[in-house]
Amino acid sequence: MKRITARQFATFVNACRRTAKEHDLVRCSSGNLSWRVDAERMLVTGTRTWLGELRKEQVAVVRIRDGVLLSGCKPSAETPFHAGVLRVRPDMDVVLHFQTPFATTLACCDGAEKTNFFLIPEIPYYIGKIGFVPFLQPGSEALGNAVTDSLRTHDMVVLRNHGAVTVGKTFDDAIQKAIFFELACQIIVQAGKKLRAMPTKDSDLLQRESGRGV
Repeated sequence: MKRITARQFATFVNACRRTAKEHDLVRCSSGNLSWRVDAERMLVTGTRTWLGELRKEQVAVVRIRDGVLLSGCKPSAETPFHAGVLRVRPDMDVVLHFQTPFATTLACCDGAEKTNFFLIPEIPYYIGKIGFVPFLQPGSEALGNAVTDSLRTHDMVVLRNHGAVTVGKTFDDAIQKAIFFELACQIIVQAGKKLRAMPTKDSDLLQRESGRGV
């Protein structure tokens, strides 16, 4: 098995810092990020680490097949769903768990699972339909299984009273999805009863154009 290079660690650390400092998708020790480095291994942020201040020694190397720590620090408590999602989504290499203000606000609201998020073209085109899971204890096997199952067929899942998780082919892909979703959630919170979603025929067309189907 090839050695994970210093450049790969540096790429991951830089992506974590951008996620927090440039895009404000996580705060303090909230949120976590993982990256498939080869067919068998992923890098994942260490438990209770601040992504904006992350250092190489705060990165864990984990086996994707079973979530077992191979080297490095103690991995994030949410490693079960990071490994699970990478197992069931071979088309994606990045998993991002984020807790932005507006997305998390909706995650704490009654009826959020009935929300039509297709307000701006970026949601149907880049993300598609949104999945939801009930509140389950952070780090639990139940949460890991629920998030993994939802992300089999979605690129974004809302965790009740917790935040959201998205996937991407690249770091930029995952970050962009999180940013667009937060924008849609901000519109929902601020618009109130004046909110109007896109016409269904148009959101369906955008999904088809992106290859997502409807």
